[in-house]
Amino acid sequence: MARKRENENVSARTVFSPYARLFSVPGARAFSLAGWFARVPMATVGLGSVLLVAGETGSYALAGAIAGTLSLAFAVASPQWARLMDRIGQSPVLRWTALLYLVTGLAFVTVVVADGPRWAWFALAAVCGASGSNVGSVVRSRWAHALPDAEQRQTAFAFESVADEVVFVAAPPAVTVLAASVSPPAGFLTGLLLGVVGGLVLSRLEATAPPVERRVAGEPRPRVRVLTPGLVAIAVTYLAMGSVFGAIDVVVVGFAEAEGHPAAAGLALSTYAAGSLVAGLAYGVLRLPGTLVSRFLACALLFGLAAQALHLVDSLPVLVGVAFLAGLAIAPLLVAGMSLVESRVPRAALTEGLTWTSTGLTVGVTAGSALAGAAVDAWGAEGAFAVPALGAALAGLVGVAGWLVLRRPDAPVVAEVPAGRDGGLTT
Repeated sequence: MARKRENENVSARTVFSPYARLFSVPGARAFSLAGWFARVPMATVGLGSVLLVAGETGSYALAGAIAGTLSLAFAVASPQWARLMDRIGQSPVLRWTALLYLVTGLAFVTVVVADGPRWAWFALAAVCGASGSNVGSVVRSRWAHALPDAEQRQTAFAFESVADEVVFVAAPPAVTVLAASVSPPAGFLTGLLLGVVGGLVLSRLEATAPPVERRVAGEPRPRVRVLTPGLVAIAVTYLAMGSVFGAIDVVVVGFAEAEGHPAAAGLALSTYAAGSLVAGLAYGVLRLPGTLVSRFLACALLFGLAAQALHLVDSLPVLVGVAFLAGLAIAPLLVAGMSLVESRVPRAALTEGLTWTSTGLTVGVTAGSALAGAAVDAWGAEGAFAVPALGAALAGLVGVAGWLVLRRPDAPVVAEVPAGRDGGLTT
């Protein structure tokens, strides 16, 4: 019996040894942990703002509009911050955005609690959302710089997808408990402060940041067109994928309430994220056949097919099982797309390239939430499961269209800009 347990332990160590090797890279533990805390707001600010505004006003319509403003502002601004990071370095931009995020977030909470004019709520929500940088892309670009081997980078990107899922499993219930048991602003502020601290710590870890290309006076600098057809294809696939995430949050909450067990929504959504976590761990250690493009296509089709099981949901136990099944297809598609971006975008613009894909997800989440809310009102919660199922099918179809584009290599460097002009990395 003891030998059997020893063999099982050895087998587990062998399976997960690629993850252990990641953290033998100098500085990897520090920047990965700091990045984990810095990304907490991505799972808490939207929900925290809903709980804050709804708690202060009782209006979920107003709360949803505020949360949408935060998300859309982040989607528009985060690629611009990423471009600046690629031009001047990650550390100064991380410091600026963390401090700006703190000030604007506190101002937003203050004006809501003080019942200030509604236009100020929206204005500060927009400025707060625009102050956030996409930390997931920052950390992934550090891994890409640190790891010379493509298989190691796949493992690192899988680990980061798992880190994302851990945030989405653990943070929303914590925010909800804080808002309910302490005060409506508590959940929002906790996520905000954790993100600011993580961002400031990450900004101090300059040794692991990707280097900035040095300019030589009088020499032209290449202008990099980041939004190539291939990157757009991946970002649009992620947009459809994001619509599933946004829709399923709303529909699951509505279905659990309709079934008389609203607390079960948290269990179902955590199971959805847990399925992605398990698949992400497995994808990171598997050595799959085929090219990056073919893997992306296969993962997009799998994502589209797995979510069709949502049409079968007619009870909470079925929902939990289907959620786990559908969740298994999330992380593989995220990792496949990020790996493709990393392989095609020049290092000088990698943070921006990775951020554009996350922007697609963010816009999709906002659209999916709005569509699902209307569907729940019109069709009932059970019928509204058609929205995330159709969104997933669309992601599969867009993935096929993207595959046709991605088979052709991109040519990102399109021009040379004189050194005396503002010829930064542009899209």
